[in-house]
Amino acid sequence: MTKQTWSAVKSTVSKLSRDDLLSLVAELYRLSKQNQNFLHARFANAEAAMEDCKKIIAECLYPDVLRDRPLQVAKAKKVVADFCKAVADPVLHADLMLFFVEQGNAFTLEYGDIDAGFYNALLAMGRHAVKTICSLPKELQEPFRERLSEIVLSSSGIGWGYHDELAEIYDAAFPEED
Repeated sequence: MTKQTWSAVKSTVSKLSRDDLLSLVAELYRLSKQNQNFLHARFANAEAAMEDCKKIIAECLYPDVLRDRPLQVAKAKKVVADFCKAVADPVLHADLMLFFVEQGNAFTLEYGDIDAGFYNALLAMGRHAVKTICSLPKELQEPFRERLSEIVLSSSGIGWGYHDELAEIYDAAFPEED
């Protein structure tokens, strides 16, 4: 059995007419919600797609506990990853990544400490956010720095070493700040 490769697909797709290619994209669009989200973010309205992503992240990292909704960290991480693959705008990436951390942080402040895995996910996303923020021109960094500073300040009572590591991430990225 031969291995399926992108090269074989690319070879065939490159021979398609414009109409056939549009038809293929339409079929892929109808095939799954994930494809629809990707295509909306890439080609239609990235800001609207990001708002949809924020709703999902909020449901995953700040679920309605009164309705017995679970935390879904992996799903929230996938939403961020998929959006960043679809959209090539680092400002939107930074915004969505910080929103992820803000939601997890706010959930903890409301309901108490979770566990090490949860905080490791928030810290990993925080590191990605900081790396993205630092890649932006200085004039675009300030609103993100302020949001991250608020997260650090509000996390002071959270355990598992989360606050300390979050503060270290912030201080390493922005050493001239308090």
